[in-house]
Amino acid sequence: MKSGMRQVYSDYTDEDQAVWKILFERQMKQLNDKADSEFLQAVEKIGFSDKIPDFDDVNERLAESTGWKIRVVPGIIEEADFFGLLANKEFPSSTWLRSMDSLDYLSEPDMFHDGFGHMPLLMNSTFCEFFQQIGKIGVKYHDVPEILVFLGRIYWFTVEFGLIQRKNEPLRIYGAGILSSSGESEYSLSEQPKKKNYDIFEVINTDFDNTVIQDLYFVIPSFEEMGRSITEIVPYLQKIAESHRIH
Repeated sequence: MKSGMRQVYSDYTDEDQAVWKILFERQMKQLNDKADSEFLQAVEKIGFSDKIPDFDDVNERLAESTGWKIRVVPGIIEEADFFGLLANKEFPSSTWLRSMDSLDYLSEPDMFHDGFGHMPLLMNSTFCEFFQQIGKIGVKYHDVPEILVFLGRIYWFTVEFGLIQRKNEPLRIYGAGILSSSGESEYSLSEQPKKKNYDIFEVINTDFDNTVIQDLYFVIPSFEEMGRSITEIVPYLQKIAESHRIH
């Protein structure tokens, strides 16, 4: 994968700053009683505010906290590149921001999704270990299509659209796709969608449609439990890989 892209902060316009400010303030107000406490604390730790984040500052904080860094990419990247970056503790992010007339819907992720939705939890070491494991498995089994499909489903139902209910606490949001969406932040915690307790073997056998709002969410009890689930599934994935390579 080519390197060398960077965020040119001076290129952001007044409208870009205004868009970030509107989205940031709206989501922080809305998520105050909806997002997982770890996410809300991480927003503060990573230094996010109503101004577009400077990736140089973000990388300094990440380096001190978990050793991760932001890698600027042009947009959606190849699967192999994506897993390779995660395995190397790098999160791919675009630098473009939606326009004022597209605040609520985009066909592909922009910097608000990548930044506000994903980056704060890169300050959480337990979450990062899980995230990196997805990358390492993707690199190891890059030639086994079935496993790559499984990883896509794990990523979708956790990192992007995961809910969490810690012991004796209410249901909360931690998935970036929900955190960065005003509509889905409200909808995901409502009675409308189905919610299931997280089981990684059920997750890998559950398909999703990325063109519609979700009708099913998996609920984890903790980031630690989510991390353990990856360890549990490794022997199963190894058997699939061996079978694939024999045939």
